[in-house]
Amino acid sequence: MNTTEISKEYIVTGAEHSSTGDQLKWLQDGYWYKADRLGFESLAEVVVSRLLQYSNVEEFVKYEPTMITYGERTYRGCRSENFKGENEEIISLEHLSKNYTGFGLEKTLGRIGDVKERILYTVELVENVTGLEGFGAHLAKMIELDAFFMNTGRNTRNISLLYDIKSRKYRFCPIFDMGASFFSDTKDTFPLENSMVECYHAMEAQPFSRSLDAQVKAARELYESQLKFTISVSEMINMVRDMINGMRSNVNYQAGENRRIGEILRFQTKVYQQIFQQ
Repeated sequence: MNTTEISKEYIVTGAEHSSTGDQLKWLQDGYWYKADRLGFESLAEVVVSRLLQYSNVEEFVKYEPTMITYGERTYRGCRSENFKGENEEIISLEHLSKNYTGFGLEKTLGRIGDVKERILYTVELVENVTGLEGFGAHLAKMIELDAFFMNTGRNTRNISLLYDIKSRKYRFCPIFDMGASFFSDTKDTFPLENSMVECYHAMEAQPFSRSLDAQVKAARELYESQLKFTISVSEMINMVRDMINGMRSNVNYQAGENRRIGEILRFQTKVYQQIFQQ
C-alpha cells in the first residue's frame, strides 16, 4: 500500500461534520483523508463502507485504507473521494438548527424527554426548512446502521445535508463517518483488553438516546425497519474475515482489533437476523 504525503496547507480543522472535531483531517487532490486518533477508526470506516455495497443503502461514502505522512509522523488512516458537488457545501443538522431557530439541535433535543419525540422533531425541522421529503425513513436507516455496527459517534454535527449554493436546493448527504463503529476507540473508552460485556456497559449513544437499542426501537415504531442486506449472515462473516486478512499485510492493524470486529459482527448478526437475506 502506498503512503500518501500530505502538505500542511491541506489540513482541515474544526470541521463540523465529524464525530471527533480534533481528528486530523485533510482535503487534498479531491480526496478526504482521516488519520486514526483513538484506535482503529480507519479500519472501521473501510469495513462498514465495503459491507454497505451489499445493502439497500443507495448512497454512502466509500473508504479505502491508506498510510498518511504528515510533517514528521506517519499515521494509519483512510481516504474517500470528495462527494460534494462543485457548488455544494455540507450543512450539519446542528448548523441548520442554529440558522433556522437560533439554537443548536443538540441543546434543543436535550429539552425533549421522549426519544420518539426527539426523532420526530428532527425530521420535521429538516423537512420544513429544506423541503425534502422522506427524511424520516432516511434517518431511521442511519439509526439502524449505527446500532448494527455499534457506531457511538453519531451526533448532530455529522448528520448532514448537502446544499447547492446556486440552486438553493438541499439533498441527502451520503452515509459517512462510521469510524466510531465496532468500539474502535481503544485508547480511551474501549481498551482492547476489555471484554465485550465491559464495552457494552461503557457504551453511550447519541443523539436521541444514550442507548442504541432505544433509538432503533423508536425509529422503527415511527418509520418501520428500513435497513436490509442482500447477503446472508454467513456471507457477511466470511467476507469480513477475508477482507481484514487482505488488508492486514498492508496496514499495521492489530490482531485484537480484527478480532473485535469479528466478535461484534457475530453477535450483531444474531440480534439483527431479520435484516439479512435468508
